Amino acid sequence: MRKILIVEDDGGISDFVEAELRHDGFETVVARTGREGIELFEKESPDMILLDVMLPEINGLEVLRKIRAKSSVPIILETARGETIDKINGLNSGADDYIAKPFEIEELLARMNAIFRRMDAPLKPAVIRIRDIEMNMNSMGVTVGGESLSLSKTEFFMLKNFMENPGKVMSRDEIIDAIWGKNHYIDMNTVDVYVGYLRSKIGSGYIVTVRGLGYKFQEE
Repeated sequence: MRKILIVEDDGGISDFVEAELRHDGFETVVARTGREGIELFEKESPDMILLDVMLPEINGLEVLRKIRAKSSVPIILETARGETIDKINGLNSGADDYIAKPFEIEELLARMNAIFRRMDAPLKPAVIRIRDIEMNMNSMGVTVGGESLSLSKTEFFMLKNFMENPGKVMSRDEIIDAIWGKNHYIDMNTVDVYVGYLRSKIGSGYIVTVRGLGYKFQEE
C-alpha cells in the first residue's frame, strides 16, 4: 500500500483528500504546518507528498526545497488558481507536478497515478550515450562529461525521451503525452520550464528550440 503525506493547513481540504485517498486504497498521514510536514516526511518515508504552497511556519516552496535536497520522493504542489509564479517556482525547485485549487479529486488521482506509472515502468537494461551525456536506465544515473548530475524523476524521463529520439522535432503536446500521459492536462509552460531546468543542468547546447514547432535533441 502506497503511503501519501498530505501537507495542508485547511482542515476541510485535508480531511476530504485523506478520505478519498483512503477510499482509493492509499495509506495517508497529514501535516498541518510546513514544519510538521518536514518532520513527518523524515519519520514516515512516504511514497508521495501532496504539498500546499501556503502553509504556516514554513511555506510550501521552502518545504519543497528542504525535502528535495535530500530525497527524490514525488511531490505534487497545490497552488492557488492563477498563481503562475508559484507553479514556476515549484517546478524549478523540483516539484514533479502541480494542481490548482479548487480541484476535482479525479484530477488529483489521475496526476498521482500518472507519476506512479512512470515510476513503475520497467527500465530497459541499457545505457544511452549521445555526445558526452550518458544515461543508465537501471540506476537512473546521468553523467555529462563524466560528472554525475542530480535530476528529478520528471527531468530524467524528459531527458530520456529526448535522447531516445535524437534529431526529431518534438512538439510540446508530444512531450506532454510522453512524460505525463495522454488525456492529462498539463500547461504548455510546464514543458518550457522543465526544458529550461534541464538546460541549466546539462548545458545549453543539447536541447534546441525549433521556432514555432517545439524542441529537439542535437546529436552533434
